[in-house]
Amino acid sequence: MGADLHYEPKFDGHRLVMWRTEESVRLQTRSGRDVTAVWMDLALAGMQLPAGVVLDGEGIVYVGGRVDFGAAQSRANSTPARARVLAADHPAHYAVFDILGHPDHGDVRGWAWVRRRALLELVLEEYGLGPPIQAVPTTTDVATAQVWYEVLHAQGIEGLVVKAGSSTYRGNSRQWWKVRHAETVDAQVVGYTGPIERPRALAVQLPDGRIALSQALKASLAAQVGRLLQGAGPGRTARTTAGDRYVTAHPAVVVEVLAGTTRHAVVSVTRVR
Repeated sequence: MGADLHYEPKFDGHRLVMWRTEESVRLQTRSGRDVTAVWMDLALAGMQLPAGVVLDGEGIVYVGGRVDFGAAQSRANSTPARARVLAADHPAHYAVFDILGHPDHGDVRGWAWVRRRALLELVLEEYGLGPPIQAVPTTTDVATAQVWYEVLHAQGIEGLVVKAGSSTYRGNSRQWWKVRHAETVDAQVVGYTGPIERPRALAVQLPDGRIALSQALKASLAAQVGRLLQGAGPGRTARTTAGDRYVTAHPAVVVEVLAGTTRHAVVSVTRVR
């Protein structure tokens, strides 16, 4: 392992960017969709931050002392009214792993990760931030990281994120990578088959650049993906690397697929990231 590597527990939730504006807090997904209304408890907590701060992290929900991805999914897919009911039973937490903007420094995405991490810790301490907003733990000690990987799995932590300390926020996959208990990888959705509102399968671009068609989606997953695809606009007919036909779509949707299937032409989608 390199001396510049930093290890963090990988929290299993919904990726959220938190923007503290002059008047309020806005939460958005990685694709840029505003989801403040269903994570209002986190937005209210973020009001402690100074205007101009932009954070990146995971919206997570604990159930029975465990990080519960299903509960986070339920929150993310709920209506604002339903989200208030869910929040009363299981309040959300925000596991922050990066800072992207600061009122005194502007856009800090070009800073090295170690410098951004120091700024993140300073902001959270200076403004008295605590639960439900907390920085994820980090270590450079391999033995500590190994303990986290083995012990925290029982608490719903799905693995580790490994980061090069010199990496910028625009860093590529060789600077940040994930070590999961489940052998899965993230893949970009580039198209679909079947009706757009409930696609039968997805065309995904795998980490090695190949485009492959997934196995048939489960009904609940098809409905979730369909809602995201409908804003992608009309597509065209294209073919996967293996020659299968699909309709193109570029909705900035990332899905998790089983890594063990990615050597073959067909992959299995497990969930939307």
